[in-house]
Amino acid sequence: MVSLLPRVQLFEWNDLPWVPAAVRDTVVESLSRTLQWGKMLDGMVAPFEKFLDEAGTREVLDLGAGGGGPALILARAIMRAGRTPPRFILTDLHPRVEAWCQAKAEQPGVIDYVPSSVDATAIPRSLAHGRVRTVINVLHHFPPDLAAAIFADAVRSSRGIFVAEPFARNPLAFASFIPVGLPALVLNPLLSKKDRMTKALLTWATPAAFAIGLWDGIVSTLREYTTDELYAMVKPFGTPFRWGHGTYEFWPLGRYRYFWGVPRDRDTLAI
Repeated sequence: MVSLLPRVQLFEWNDLPWVPAAVRDTVVESLSRTLQWGKMLDGMVAPFEKFLDEAGTREVLDLGAGGGGPALILARAIMRAGRTPPRFILTDLHPRVEAWCQAKAEQPGVIDYVPSSVDATAIPRSLAHGRVRTVINVLHHFPPDLAAAIFADAVRSSRGIFVAEPFARNPLAFASFIPVGLPALVLNPLLSKKDRMTKALLTWATPAAFAIGLWDGIVSTLREYTTDELYAMVKPFGTPFRWGHGTYEFWPLGRYRYFWGVPRDRDTLAI
C-alpha cells in the first residue's frame, strides 16, 4: 500500500509525560470503549489465531499495552468466537498496574502483566522465551528507528510478532471511529472508575476532551506506516522470519491493517 502523504512524527497529547493523568485516561478509556462497543477487533480473531498456530505458541507478550484495553478486548472477541484465548502478558515502558490488575481480575489465566518497566526494543530473554509479541494500535507512536528496533528484537528472540493498526495514512480515516467513539467519549465520565469530576469538566464543561481526541486521532493517521514501509523496515533482517499482511473491515467504514512475522523454522530457532 502506498500513501500520497508523507509520514510525520507529530506529537499526540496522550504521549506527553506532563499531561495530567485524567486527560491521558480519558483518551485511553474512550478508545478502549470504542474498540469494545464497535466490536472492532472481532475481525482480527481469524488472522490472529492463524498467526498463533503458525508460531506454535499460546503465550503472547503484549508490547506498549497502555491500559490493557486491546489485549482484553481481543481476548473477549476470541471467546465470543468459541475459541480459548491465549495468555496475554501486558508490558509497557510505563506500566499501568492498577488498570492491569483490574483486567487480570476479570480474566484470570488469560491476562497477566509485568509490573516493572519493559523496553519493547530490548525484551529480556526470560520474558521472550517461547512467546510471540503483539503491538496493537501502538506502532505508529514510534519513530522509524524505534519501530525497526522492535522488529529487530522480535526477530532475534521471539516466536513471532503481530502488529495491527486501525487507520491508513489518511486523516479522513479517523472518521470511521466517530460513530462509536463520540458516544464513548461523552459517556466516559459516567463510566470511569476514578477522577469522574475532572473528566466531566474536561468533557462536558469545556471542549478540551473533544479537541484532544480529534487532534490525537488525526495525528495517529498521519503517523501510520504503510505496508510497503513495514516490509522495507524488516528487509535488512534477512530471512529468519517470513512476513505477511492483510486487512479486514469494521463497522461502519473502517479497515484494520495487520502485519506479522514468524520464524521460518520454529523448531530449530533457539528461543
